[in-house]
Amino acid sequence: MRNIQSVRGMNDLLPDQTAVWHRVEAVLREVSEKYGYQEIRTPVVEKTALFTQSIGDQTDIVEKEMYTFVDAGEESLTLRPESTASTVRACIQHGLIHNRQIRLWYMGPMFRRERPQRGRYRQFHQFGVEALGWPGPDIDGEIIRIGERIWKELGIQGIILEINTLGSERSRTAYRQALTGFLTENTDSLDEVSLRRLHTNPLRILDSKNPQIQAILKDAPVLQDFMEANEQEHFESLCNSLAQSGISYRINPRLVRGLDYYSGTVFEWITDRLGAQSAVCAGGRYDKLITNRGGKDTPAVGFAMGLERLIELAMLQSEKVEAQPVHAYMIDLTDSSEVTIRIAEKLRDKGLNVIEHCGEGKLGNQLKKADQSGAALALIRGQDEAESGVIQLKHLRENKPHSNVPVEEVVEQCVKTLM
Repeated sequence: MRNIQSVRGMNDLLPDQTAVWHRVEAVLREVSEKYGYQEIRTPVVEKTALFTQSIGDQTDIVEKEMYTFVDAGEESLTLRPESTASTVRACIQHGLIHNRQIRLWYMGPMFRRERPQRGRYRQFHQFGVEALGWPGPDIDGEIIRIGERIWKELGIQGIILEINTLGSERSRTAYRQALTGFLTENTDSLDEVSLRRLHTNPLRILDSKNPQIQAILKDAPVLQDFMEANEQEHFESLCNSLAQSGISYRINPRLVRGLDYYSGTVFEWITDRLGAQSAVCAGGRYDKLITNRGGKDTPAVGFAMGLERLIELAMLQSEKVEAQPVHAYMIDLTDSSEVTIRIAEKLRDKGLNVIEHCGEGKLGNQLKKADQSGAALALIRGQDEAESGVIQLKHLRENKPHSNVPVEEVVEQCVKTLM
């Protein structure tokens, strides 16, 4: 029978890798809660229309990357490629934003059929926050400060914040016309992708990674020149807020993000330590998405970050994260393990991690496995110990003599020794 491997771009997380994942996930939860955000969990599978109508049918995600299939009920379904659309759908469906404001966070797997490379996988994991119901720049600043605190808590340095504003739909419409006119005059220099986007979504050309296109864009119109006074004030207020918070940033007028629902503030946290995949965290405002999805007019802002990239940065820059320690290894050589099971459970009640030896084997072999587990203590109950009403405590990491402790005192003695 042929050996079956995992799907390309969908990776296993092995036990020696999960310790750092647990640490990073714990930090993300703790930071979210410090800012008053609550967790939301949405399905991995959604109706395809949710993404085609929210993300935009001219985006790379919808055009080339979604895992879409027709189920037995002949309905088109898609593995979620991102979670903002799902979060908005859930908020509308369950009335979470009816006459109220809400702060939410999520974490889980997403799916995009991209070419696998460092920091980019077909099943990947995202953490994100969404703040729904606030129109002002203060919430934009809060969202960005959450990202800043995450880097601080994880000890990650060298991440640069880039910000921009896309203005209102009216401003973008005027700018789009000017940009289209400029690019039309340079069609001979545009690549195939840019030519295709020219009359469907010209702002996406600003996001091109082609150096030739970027050279052309140096002379292109700038979106800020088409914005109204209130839009400029919003962005300037955000910049002032970041400066007052001590957060360094640089304005990138070509930053547009790859999803159609963005409007107003957009931002990316980038690094040069992950090769070609520079963006670690990205987001912005999507003030019209909820209205477009059938909800009431509700301003919103959020971001998402890829956990694989975040964890790689944490591993590159932080101290090695060890797995949770094994405190005690329980060995019972008698015909009845009732006593040692009871002791093991009491130790766990006290917060200790305990492995109970399963299966048979001589004492020497069992002690070898106890040592391999990394446990600090081996708790041994043989026939002699059973008859004497004691448990033998053997130190595995320190050069100390073993001792026989009465059964009723074992838990207290272990806690005193190990904690």
